[in-house]
Amino acid sequence: MDRPRPDTRYVVLIGDGMGDYPVEELGGRTPLEAARTPNMDRIAACGIGLARTIPEGMEPGSDIANLCLLGYDPARYHTGRAPLEASSMGVELGPHQVAFRMNLVSLEFRSHDEIIMLSHSAGDISTAEGRRIVEDLRSGLERPGLAVYPGVAYRHLLVWDEGPEQAETIPPHDVLDRNMAPYLNAGNGNPVVPMMRGSWELLKAHPVNRERRKRGLKTADSIWLWGQGRRPAIPPFLDRFGLRGGVISAVDLIKGIGIYMGFESIHVEGATGYLDTNYLGKANGALEALERLDFVFVHVEAPDEAGHAADPHEKVEAIEAFDEKVVGRVLEGLEAFADYRILVAGDHLTPVSVKTHTNEPTPFAWADKAQLAGNTGGPSFTEKAAAGSGLFYERGHDLMPDFLGIDRGRRG
Repeated sequence: MDRPRPDTRYVVLIGDGMGDYPVEELGGRTPLEAARTPNMDRIAACGIGLARTIPEGMEPGSDIANLCLLGYDPARYHTGRAPLEASSMGVELGPHQVAFRMNLVSLEFRSHDEIIMLSHSAGDISTAEGRRIVEDLRSGLERPGLAVYPGVAYRHLLVWDEGPEQAETIPPHDVLDRNMAPYLNAGNGNPVVPMMRGSWELLKAHPVNRERRKRGLKTADSIWLWGQGRRPAIPPFLDRFGLRGGVISAVDLIKGIGIYMGFESIHVEGATGYLDTNYLGKANGALEALERLDFVFVHVEAPDEAGHAADPHEKVEAIEAFDEKVVGRVLEGLEAFADYRILVAGDHLTPVSVKTHTNEPTPFAWADKAQLAGNTGGPSFTEKAAAGSGLFYERGHDLMPDFLGIDRGRRG
C-alpha cells in the first residue's frame, strides 16, 4: 500500500571531515572558525550541538560515521567498508564472498627497510587514469575466486571468495608519511600482503605512471587492500522512518550505504570528491529530488581530502564552497516547499595536523522553516559553539530520529 507523502521535506548536508583542531597557520583557529560560513551560521543560530558518530572501540571512518548519522547503530549494522562500496558499484556479494577496498597508493621505496606511504590516493589520481590502471591489473591479479572491479579515482574493489576476513589490514590514510616496511615485509602469513606486493612490478612501468612522472605527479605504485567485510543486513530507511530517500555523493561508499537503505542514487555530473567538485550541481540535484522524495542526504568529500593533505587553506576553501554553493543554494530552494527541516554536519573530524580521521564528537546544526524565518542571530557553526551548547548525543544514531521527530521507541 502506498504511504501518504509527509508535508515536510528533510535535507541532510554533510561536509566530510569538516571538524578540526586549532591550526597555527590560521592564527590558532580551526578551519571552521577561519572560514566564512554565513549559511551554516544561520542554521547554527537555531540549534547546534555535538554527536558521537564513532562508537567506542570502532575505527573512525566515514562508513561508520555516516551509518550513524543516518540513524543506524554501527555496532549492529556495520560489517566493513568495502561491502558498502561494492553495492554502489553494482557488485552483489554472495554469502561466502569478502569484499576489500582496493586503493591505488603512492609509495617511496627508500630501502628494503624503509617504504614510505606518500599518498593514500596516488596523488589524487583521476578516475580515467585509475580505471586504465585497474583494467590492466586484472590479468595479473585475477584468478578463480578472485575478481577486481574499477571504481572512482583511487578507490577500487577486490572480491575474494572465502577471503581472509580477519586479515590484518591498515587504512592507508591513517599512515601517511609513515614507514610501512614492517607491515609489508612481515612474514606472518598475512595473505593480503603478497597480493599487494605482487602489484608493484605490474605498476612500475605502466603507461599512466610514465605519463604522471613526466608531469611531476605522484604515481600509483601499489594496490592497498583494506576495509574488508561481508554483505551487511541493513533495513530500508523507508521501513524504519517512513520516508522515501535519495543520496548524492561522488563517493562509492556513501552511495553504497544509500543503496542498502533503499535510497535513490542521484547522479550529478562533475561530482569528483575533490575541491573541484560540482557543488551547485549537488545542491540543485537535491532540490529537484525533493519534488518526488521526502528525504535527501547530500555528501561532500572535499574538506576531508584537504584534511588528509594537511592543507588548512584548502580546507577553508572547501568549507566555504560547501557553505555557499551547497548549504546556501539548498536553503534558497527549500523556501519553495510548505515546510522543511535541514541538518548540516561533519561526519567525523579530519584534523590537518594528523592527516587522518579522529573519533571526537562532530558538530551538527539543525533548523526548520519557521525557526529560520524568525532567526535573529546566535552562535556560529564551529566546534567551540557546538561544545558549549550543552546539546550532545552520546549515541550518534539517536540524532536522526530526533531530527525527523520520530519516537525512538517506535522506529524499529
